[in-house]
Amino acid sequence: MSQAVVSPVRIGRLSIAALGVLALALGTLQSVVEPALPLLQGELGVGPGEGALVANALLVTGAVTAPVAGKLGDRYGGKRVLVCLAALVSAGGLLAGLAPNLPVLLLGQVLQGVMVGALPLSFVLVRTHLPAGESQVAIGVVVALFTGGGMVGTAVAGPIAEGLSWHWMFTLPTVAVAAAALAVTRLMPHDPPVRPDDRIDWPGVVLLSGTLLTFMVGLVTVTDSGLPPLATGALAVAVAALATGWVVVERRSAAPMVDLRMLAKPAMRDAFALTFVITASFGMVAFLLPQLFAVPADGYGFGADTTDIGLFLLPGAIAGAVSDSVGGLAARRFGPRAVVVAGTVVTAATLIALASVHTAAWQLVLAKALTAFAAGAGTTALLAGTATAVEAKDTGIATGLLVVTRVIGVALGAQAGAAILDAGADPVTGLAAESAFVTGFAVAGLVAALSLLVVRITRKEVQA
Repeated sequence: MSQAVVSPVRIGRLSIAALGVLALALGTLQSVVEPALPLLQGELGVGPGEGALVANALLVTGAVTAPVAGKLGDRYGGKRVLVCLAALVSAGGLLAGLAPNLPVLLLGQVLQGVMVGALPLSFVLVRTHLPAGESQVAIGVVVALFTGGGMVGTAVAGPIAEGLSWHWMFTLPTVAVAAAALAVTRLMPHDPPVRPDDRIDWPGVVLLSGTLLTFMVGLVTVTDSGLPPLATGALAVAVAALATGWVVVERRSAAPMVDLRMLAKPAMRDAFALTFVITASFGMVAFLLPQLFAVPADGYGFGADTTDIGLFLLPGAIAGAVSDSVGGLAARRFGPRAVVVAGTVVTAATLIALASVHTAAWQLVLAKALTAFAAGAGTTALLAGTATAVEAKDTGIATGLLVVTRVIGVALGAQAGAAILDAGADPVTGLAAESAFVTGFAVAGLVAALSLLVVRITRKEVQA
């Protein structure tokens, strides 16, 4: 009990700095694939569908890890579990750096995916050491550092891959992750478990993990290889069965992994729906833009190499980093809904315009910056609002599930974008037609506009 009182006082700037550097390093490692995706597709001899699989392998593990990590952080302390996840990420980064082929690279990406669980664990630490009013701002800063790592990874992926090899773009950030994890171990004070006497609901953990894993693998498989209707239906039934089993177990458990009453709260339900729509739209944009930059310049593309693509995407990474810190502040002052509405209008208008006009590189650069800022501000506002809307004991699992929603949305958007490009590919050259990109941008804009509908519906429910 004494540790629970003293722990918030013991935290200092060096401890927060160590946590921030780790978030920065993790974000760097996560982001190196995006600008290098066309290069990886060429080096490994795969198409857009397999390329999306390389990016989404990390997200599959992240979807499974995030809620479990949050729960374990509540149970055993955020610092302890965070350091363990950093060790797994380091192992995955080294494996990807040494990968001789696609299967080994995918395995490395799968291990790296546990980094997604680091975000809710960071929120557990922030909520433990800061009062609720300051937590919203601090959460925005933590997410901003993670996104700032994305900015670094976007900038350095090309020069490293072209100057050394694509293997080094995984290896070098991994070294930074390991060093930052050691710093967190030494400098960050241990946070007391929120519920140290609770037992872990392992049946709930297994069923939720199985549901998410089956859904994510099924999503990738269906969009990549075009399964027959019977197999697709079987996957849908499996996901529904696992999800139903999880709900039944959680209702009967004396110490459930997730308090279903928490999920039924309007604030949580609305945050899930809005986060999913926003990130699905952004996932499509994030996948389509590097592909369009890499299309040969003798057609409708720009013939950009990995370094050029990284430079083109860098303003978007900067905008995303800024928006994450702004999102926490904006949520505190205006409320999450207002931030979401403003971001949705910007995103939908930008993408519809991009579907019509995309002949100059600056148009794509501006579109990425605007959509990254809008999506980052909206999802961070929802995340910060959710973290302070639930009880402190549920912070880890609530934010973990919201991070999962972000992961699923981005993965779904990326795979949908890949499917659109594959469907519009020339059978001889394998290159997607310009009309496929137009369709992709238009669909992404319409998906983003759904956020306005969700806000309207949920507002009527609250008024009723």
